[in-house]
Amino acid sequence: MRSIVLIMALVILSIPSLSYSDIFKYTDENGVVCYTDAPFGKKAERVIKEKKFIETSAIRMDRDYSHYVQMAANKYQIEPELIHAVIKTESNGNKRALSKKGAMGLMQLMPGTASDMNVSNPFNPEDNIDGGTKYLKAMLEKFDGNLTLALAAYNAGPGTVERYNSVPPIKETKQYVNKVFSLYRGKRDYDVSAPAEKEKHTPIYKVVLEDGTVLFTNSSIEKARKLRF
Repeated sequence: MRSIVLIMALVILSIPSLSYSDIFKYTDENGVVCYTDAPFGKKAERVIKEKKFIETSAIRMDRDYSHYVQMAANKYQIEPELIHAVIKTESNGNKRALSKKGAMGLMQLMPGTASDMNVSNPFNPEDNIDGGTKYLKAMLEKFDGNLTLALAAYNAGPGTVERYNSVPPIKETKQYVNKVFSLYRGKRDYDVSAPAEKEKHTPIYKVVLEDGTVLFTNSSIEKARKLRF
């Protein structure tokens, strides 16, 4: 009998992650050590405290906002995975996050940015995600689709990025860009020390042929009369 009780006790103690009630230990009148969640007035010692299950995982909290993320992604034509990565990096999925500088909510909007993006309540997940994604889209457009510079601008401000014409030499900003990239592109860091590559566009030429026909082409024919776009 004693061995069975002790074995049960060891099983209970070996899986505390599955135990959500207080566990007490006491010795009965026969000298048997017992473990129970109901000591029934026995002089018992609590050995495992109840674990209140609180869902604090940033990934889980972020997932709860997936509907708003998808809405913003569709609205501003940005991949939802990128928005999730920014949320994770900015606030760790905490909609009540408030930085020392005053950045607010899931995507950490500064008061001025929130006002510019028409966000009336930065702590409202739907409003915050919409405003943050709108601002991220604005940074992408400002820097010609260069995601590295857009993320740096989201963190340090577009003026700072323009001043250096690259990711500024700010440790926080470099870490920020790398973290977003690692989350967005599967744990692969982006070398922020390397010069930012601009997207290459194939030049388009306008050529007027001898018969007056206007031809648009990416070929280099009739170079003397071409106009490059």
